[in-house]
Amino acid sequence: MTETNHCDECGFDDENVTPADVVEALRKFGRRYRAPLTRFLPGEDGETVVRTRPLPEVWSALEYACHVRDVFDWYDERVRASLVEDRPSYDGPDPDEAAAHGRYNEQDPVAVADALGINAERLAATFESVPDDGWDRVHLRRGHERSVLFTARRAVHEGNHHLLDIGRGLRTVREATKSR
Repeated sequence: MTETNHCDECGFDDENVTPADVVEALRKFGRRYRAPLTRFLPGEDGETVVRTRPLPEVWSALEYACHVRDVFDWYDERVRASLVEDRPSYDGPDPDEAAAHGRYNEQDPVAVADALGINAERLAATFESVPDDGWDRVHLRRGHERSVLFTARRAVHEGNHHLLDIGRGLRTVREATKSR
């Protein structure tokens, strides 16, 4: 089964992303997410900046980080199950419902950054332990087959793409704050 993912919005193309690339990328996400959640411009109210939605329908930086934290956890669960079960099936939560139910925008940014780093490291270790014949094992997500390799590449895409979302959102929020 060969699945590839190209994202026109962020430019991510996983065709040449190897398992080693996945592990390396995942291990960097903790640091890469910590910066936008904890470092702010002089005089800036960081708590407000990370919690403000740039548009009503676009998540805040904190909400995106919570989503990625949870995605890494969900993917770890699915990959582990795929390696020991025959075609486990998941419906998966709706992201907006998970954000509302989990009160993403009310969480502590430092704690979220910590947990995201822990989840990314755990997922990296899980992928590091996949045997050569395990990358083609599958789980079903809403009826669609997803291989372990596809899930690995998807995890890197999620992490990269949502960093782009966070950067864009923070720029928009900061620009709106300056013009007030």
